Amino acid sequence: MRLADLFIADIEREAEATRHVIERVPLGRNDWKPHEKSMDLGRLTVLVATMVGWVEFMVNSDELDIAPVNGPAYQQPAFESREQVLQLHEDGLQKAIAALKKASDEHLEKTWKFMARGHVISELPRHINIRDMVINHLAHHRGQLTVYLRLTSASVPAIYGPSADEGKEMFA
Repeated sequence: MRLADLFIADIEREAEATRHVIERVPLGRNDWKPHEKSMDLGRLTVLVATMVGWVEFMVNSDELDIAPVNGPAYQQPAFESREQVLQLHEDGLQKAIAALKKASDEHLEKTWKFMARGHVISELPRHINIRDMVINHLAHHRGQLTVYLRLTSASVPAIYGPSADEGKEMFA
């Protein structure tokens, strides 16, 4: 099996969990955050929604400088509506899948570089960056978002197993 096929299976499975979390984000609370140092709810939601789309530029480019010295820094889209955020997620997912379908194992073994202001943050094979910077990183921030759901009294979906709000009937 190709590396790309493994990644496609992973991101499709994770996409379902991500959609379930985004669907429960309380509306009208974009500025809410649990601590002054925390990311606000709207920004975190959009981050979680768009992370899968990073696969496309990891496959189709050799590097990314998220804040180039002589250019504009990356600007994350704003949270406008739940539907818009779900569409951002779906668009990123489809672009990631399309890019991976064209990627050979040899290509995924080539180095991809992530930078900020010209400084290298990560320079690893694409397949490692996809695993670490997208799939694992997404699970981290999606988990963070489920804590925000709990703290705003929104229901938390079952992801890898039951939550206090969903899936407990499997064990009753």
